[in-house]
Amino acid sequence: MELMPAFKLHQPADVADAVALHGGAEDARYVAGGTDMLVNVRRGIERPATLVSLEAVAELKEVSEDADGVTIGAAVSLADVAALEVLRRDYAAVAEAAGEVAGPTHRRYGTLGGNLCLDTRCLYYNQSEWWRASNDYCLKHRGDVCHVAPGGKKCFAAFSGDVAPALLVHEADVTIAGASGRRRMPLAELYRNDGMDHLTLAPGELLVAAHLPKRTAGWPSAYAKSRIRGSIDFPLCGVAVAFDGKDARVALTGVSPHPFVVSKTDAGDLVGLRDRVQSQAKAMKTTTVPPHYRRRVAGALARRLAEQLGT
Repeated sequence: MELMPAFKLHQPADVADAVALHGGAEDARYVAGGTDMLVNVRRGIERPATLVSLEAVAELKEVSEDADGVTIGAAVSLADVAALEVLRRDYAAVAEAAGEVAGPTHRRYGTLGGNLCLDTRCLYYNQSEWWRASNDYCLKHRGDVCHVAPGGKKCFAAFSGDVAPALLVHEADVTIAGASGRRRMPLAELYRNDGMDHLTLAPGELLVAAHLPKRTAGWPSAYAKSRIRGSIDFPLCGVAVAFDGKDARVALTGVSPHPFVVSKTDAGDLVGLRDRVQSQAKAMKTTTVPPHYRRRVAGALARRLAEQLGT
């Protein structure tokens, strides 16, 4: 790890100020818990000239429930998300996923928004400066070749946030704030299948909150993941499953540059569900574990969760 570089720090009091400060600063980044971004800064992967702290923005830490559903501010800690009674009761997969992120200390500082906007990860990217330099860097950062797929020009670094698939199976929306105002969109539209540019946020835009709709409250749902070390590691693959009363909704993380909902899953055919998940989990060699193992584990986890929820 390298020393922290010099940077300017702003501490806005509300969302509008945060967006304005970000837009008026040189090479700025938002920071809340910083459990992943600051590690990348110490590795020399990122060198922001300005950090806009969200610590004092009260709106981002609010949780509310009304006739339309539940709204969770982007700066609510993952530990608090995991403990929310309304989630444990009506959107169980979301609480379970938040409770599975890294270790207890990470969850106390890490935030919902940070987990949803987590940078993509790869064996050749998340390394020290000397290690990356010895490999002539990579396509995602300062290099010309993707070491995962050297013959192409696409980055396959994987999105590894735990909470996104759980929100996806419950059909969540997100609110985004930017220089032109606020907009609300389905969470799925926040992502694109591109390891180098996986978020659809415009420069300076800020994730404000996630919204869980009332129509999916009470759907039986669950989340599970596989990882090398059960205490702290990112998922080799993560699976969320929900039953909507007719079919199973399955979403994956850790096996692609974006979290996504698996298409055409039949709750009455557990073997078919497993095989469909396995075929759509396009894992590449972005970790030390072989891709075929991660695909098979994704299918097995989906079948296990669907069977448990069905029972």
